[in-house]
Amino acid sequence: MKTGGQLIVEALVANGVKRISCVPGESYLAVLDALHDTDIDVVVCRQEGGAAMMADCWGRLTGEPGICMVTRGPGATNASAGLHVARQDSIPMILFIGQVQRDAREREAFQEIEYRRAFTEVAKWVGEIDDPARIPEFVTRAFAVATSGRPGPVVLTLPEDMLTESTEAPPARAYQPVESHPGRGQVARLKELLAAAKRPIAILGGTRWSAESVTEFQRFAERWRLPVGCSFRRQMLFDHFNPLYAGDVGIGINPALAKEIKEADLVLLVGGRFSEMPSSSYTLIDVPYPRQTLVHVHPDPAELGRVYRPDLAIAASPRDFVAALDDIRPADGEPAWSARTAAMHEAYLKWSTPPEKGPGDVQMGPIMNWIEANTAPDTIFTNGAGNYATWVHRFHRFRRYGTQAAPASGSMGYGLPAAVAAKQLHPEREVICFAGDGCFLMHGQEFATAIRYQLPIIVLVINNGIYGTIRMHQEREYPGRVSATDLTNPDFAALARAYGGHGETVERTEEFADAFLRARASGKPAIIEIKLDPEAITPTRTLSEIRNG
Repeated sequence: MKTGGQLIVEALVANGVKRISCVPGESYLAVLDALHDTDIDVVVCRQEGGAAMMADCWGRLTGEPGICMVTRGPGATNASAGLHVARQDSIPMILFIGQVQRDAREREAFQEIEYRRAFTEVAKWVGEIDDPARIPEFVTRAFAVATSGRPGPVVLTLPEDMLTESTEAPPARAYQPVESHPGRGQVARLKELLAAAKRPIAILGGTRWSAESVTEFQRFAERWRLPVGCSFRRQMLFDHFNPLYAGDVGIGINPALAKEIKEADLVLLVGGRFSEMPSSSYTLIDVPYPRQTLVHVHPDPAELGRVYRPDLAIAASPRDFVAALDDIRPADGEPAWSARTAAMHEAYLKWSTPPEKGPGDVQMGPIMNWIEANTAPDTIFTNGAGNYATWVHRFHRFRRYGTQAAPASGSMGYGLPAAVAAKQLHPEREVICFAGDGCFLMHGQEFATAIRYQLPIIVLVINNGIYGTIRMHQEREYPGRVSATDLTNPDFAALARAYGGHGETVERTEEFADAFLRARASGKPAIIEIKLDPEAITPTRTLSEIRNG
């Protein structure tokens, strides 16, 4: 006989869970008690949104479901921010929510929410476990749903009295991942389409990749001299120094790359949905009938043909698709598009070279150049959302898989909790978080979590005193009519020291290098506040230029 709380933890152990993030609550004390007797690391967070984003980051970097536990009502609704990130970004995650006792449901009991109605839009499946004997069934299903097809978050709610009830149940067993492979005819057809193409391009995105499959796709692209772009915030899927790399297919795309995609005669779209942001509001590929011949590879059959009608639809995860590419080899000699591929890479290098000059005393271009020269290829970069993120996405050159954690959903506040999670996963690697002043204070309290677990992350707070992206749009649409976009901020370096970390303030470009080296040498979680002139709203246009049209 075991309690529901014990059975939940037994199922987590059986499925290989090594850590969970949580904000504790009385609604699931029985689970917390059972965790006491395991080797699972319980990471105590300061707000449920941050806890859920940590779980998302674990899922993002490992491909295995990140696990988060929160209490009912306010705890669950706080966590919904992380659920939304995981849903839009196709990240495997399981959120366990303590629920009111069974005999109090449907009475609007204390902190009661009906989670099926509340979370169906941001979860692949929402289930509630009424009978503790069914815990192994529900948890195994949760892992399977979170990881199969298009990955995503699952919500399981746990009535408080169910967790304390004792029952007999079968021993929990691990879920089995569902694999899907392209058919022989599909592989042969892809080879025919490539052989007939004159202006092909591959665009990589989505999840269910691995370091091995990224390497294998790179070899395939090299055999065909195929130009490769990476979808919005999926840049770690291809080495940016590889001469085949064409650039970031995301917000503010290089116009030269956008033109090449529009004029391509074959687009190989692997893993991603090619939704609004990477598609430049659905203008790079026509909806529903693309001008280009479209080969769409995606792990969820329901996604194929949902927005774009492909000429060849392959229902397979990127890992399984790439494993079949060894049989696709070109004829002898240089492909007809080799010169085009080289020109696209040169255009990328030019586009991704930061400007040396800009308004104000701090120039982000030289700072990015210094970071590029003084960080290792396996450094993990995290960020949330805001104009500041352009400096990472456009000017950092990603080299390896597993070095990027950023929300394609555009959620603010993601970078700091993601950095905490990334450092826990990879304590031997440097983790750098980029955050705007508005973005940082969405989940800035998780800096306390970094302090508690002695995780020496380095957080660059780009402080321009405004909600920069919104001000940019505001000045373009309503010039000179500033409303609701100014901010009043703390001394971020002093805030870091108040938490017990290391703090630095950079007010001139030449101060950055020493500040970073001191932060790195401190061995503590660190915040480097970079005071950026609000006029430096983008790398190429000032706020005044946008205001004046």
